[in-house]
Amino acid sequence: MSSQLERAGFTLLRALSKHADIVMQAYLSGHINDLEYDSNVIEKLIELGVLWRPEPGEDLRLRSTVRALLENSLRDERNRQLDTNIGTKLAAIKTVTNHYKESLHHKAYGDAEVYLEDLAEQVYTLVDSLKSSVRNLWRRIHNEFGYVASISAKIRENELAQSQLTQMRQQLEMFQFDELSKLAGSSRELRRLLVVQLQRSHSEISQELSLAQAKLIDLLGKFREYLHRSQLLKGFVLHQQQKPDYKVKDYSEQAKIPGLFNQAKAIMQPASIDVNNVEHELVYVDLVAHLKQVRHNQSLNQKLRQGQEFSLEDIESIDIESDGLKEAVESYFCQVIDSGQPMSALEYHRQLSLDFDREVWVYGVINGFGGLNQDEQEFFEIGMEGHPHPTFDGNFIIEDVELGLR
Repeated sequence: MSSQLERAGFTLLRALSKHADIVMQAYLSGHINDLEYDSNVIEKLIELGVLWRPEPGEDLRLRSTVRALLENSLRDERNRQLDTNIGTKLAAIKTVTNHYKESLHHKAYGDAEVYLEDLAEQVYTLVDSLKSSVRNLWRRIHNEFGYVASISAKIRENELAQSQLTQMRQQLEMFQFDELSKLAGSSRELRRLLVVQLQRSHSEISQELSLAQAKLIDLLGKFREYLHRSQLLKGFVLHQQQKPDYKVKDYSEQAKIPGLFNQAKAIMQPASIDVNNVEHELVYVDLVAHLKQVRHNQSLNQKLRQGQEFSLEDIESIDIESDGLKEAVESYFCQVIDSGQPMSALEYHRQLSLDFDREVWVYGVINGFGGLNQDEQEFFEIGMEGHPHPTFDGNFIIEDVELGLR
């Protein structure tokens, strides 16, 4: 950081030494015409903060800091400010304005021109001083007072900046534009300097100070939160040092879980029916209308509960090999294997004009696939085609199946 400042300082001092004629001309005359000098040199001096342009189309002038440096070094009483207070500067501006008006009244146009130039310098110096203060304040805010290390020091710097900002706003209240407008009268030059220039700068600076104050308050809250957390952490570390055997209890075993750990939201929000809510009446009526009443025949239930006779006889052998549905299903599987292409069960049923009912046929294909062992099922891929039940959720009506190879 110091090396960067050193290089920047060398660059600035070399520029002041190399272009001393331009700097002194701007100091003595109050302004310079940038068209009379090399544009690259002028841009370099503006970039270094030596010169600045108060308004578009105006001549270039020295920065207030450079002028203050020359004033202190040369001890020039003519341009030296004895007090940086805004009230003192406003008093000086009013005094020079009266000198200018008096010279015009006595038709001393040469003196009036000198006083007007002095007045312009006073106004622009005041504006530049205010803007420099605001820029300095914003630099400290953007850096978050990085030139101090501790949080407590940052809080003190923040409070100092807020007090300085309050003082600046109080000083801005010293601008009485009604009085300045009356002092300027009908003079075009005086109104441009005392009313237009000062009022526009006053508005911009007031807005910047309002934004800066909001940012300072936000930073102060952030710093105090950091300080609170650091103090809490230091207290916990001190507690651990004093009681090394201390162990934190398992929060899951406590009856009331601390809010720090209880961050999970409920999967389902609690709900209950409010039968007194008139807005829900139509919903309740619709729900009740879709309920189905189930009547249980008590006599039938009693009869079913009674013991039933049954005989333990040999089950008749069933010749499943001659089952036509089973053979048709096997043929369907073989057709899929031979073609290598997926085929719908109903499409196969339609091509061969099978005599089985369509629903029985689809059910037979599903049973045929389910009857295969796991190794055989891995060769096939079956897909269900259908639609959900319109009334009962979770029920899916299968209309067709499609069998293919993996």
